[in-house]
Amino acid sequence: MSSDDDLGIEIPRKLFFRIGEVGELVGVESHVLRYWEAEFRMRPRRSQSGQRMYQRKDIARFLKIRRLLHEEGFTIAGARKALAGGGTVSDGDTNQIRAATHRVEALAHRIRAARSRFQKVLPFPLPNQDDAD
Repeated sequence: MSSDDDLGIEIPRKLFFRIGEVGELVGVESHVLRYWEAEFRMRPRRSQSGQRMYQRKDIARFLKIRRLLHEEGFTIAGARKALAGGGTVSDGDTNQIRAATHRVEALAHRIRAARSRFQKVLPFPLPNQDDAD
């Protein structure tokens, strides 16, 4: 067995791994690996019998995908972009997120203000905001 410090797991010293083995190493079911293959455009080698055969680099990529999706909360599209761009969020992305957050907060403030004005003139009570969520 070889310890791969970048991955944080013990990977046996083998050239190829079957999908079940990779699923155990990565910590997801085989169907998840097949889905990620399609979403992240991975093409594993196939044995003569047609079984998927993964290499260590494939396992490393699956581990990065799992970390992005499960631990960092990325969407599939966001993880795809992070993998393509080296895994970092650019200042432009951060600025866009910040601007969108400000727009949403401003809109929420306007909605609360309008709700308060309507509540004063309507002959019936509006539903509680907590009930609308």
